[in-house]
Amino acid sequence: MSEPPPPAALAEIRDEFLELDEPVRLQLLLEFSNELPDVPARYAGHPELTERVVECQSPVYIVVDVDDAGLVHMHATAPREAPTTRGFASILVQGISGLTVDEVLGIPDDFPRTIGLTRAVSPLRISGMTGMLLRAKRQVREKSGR
Repeated sequence: MSEPPPPAALAEIRDEFLELDEPVRLQLLLEFSNELPDVPARYAGHPELTERVVECQSPVYIVVDVDDAGLVHMHATAPREAPTTRGFASILVQGISGLTVDEVLGIPDDFPRTIGLTRAVSPLRISGMTGMLLRAKRQVREKSGR
């Protein structure tokens, strides 16, 4: 039995990567790294309110909110000196924010392996993105009572 496809926002991002030749995919990842939104003021400067993604060598912190309408909002911080990791965080923040709880929980765990970067970046970096995704899904489960 195969896993369900990712939600439309993540599928669109994945397809955008897969349409490019491998060397150009890294450039797109760099563009994503520059688009990582700032965390809301309530989290800025308060890493104790976020979760460190230990799978990442760089200090990456994430936090997920589930609003009253059941929509998920993911926030992440990653250093500018770590553009690959920052790009992965940005992909997830942009692809997850605005989804329903069920849509987030339905994201295939191996999504990071499907965007066509497994030969362009180290397995450790793909592992870091997978860690971000799994932690985000766990936080969604906890905060939605699932």
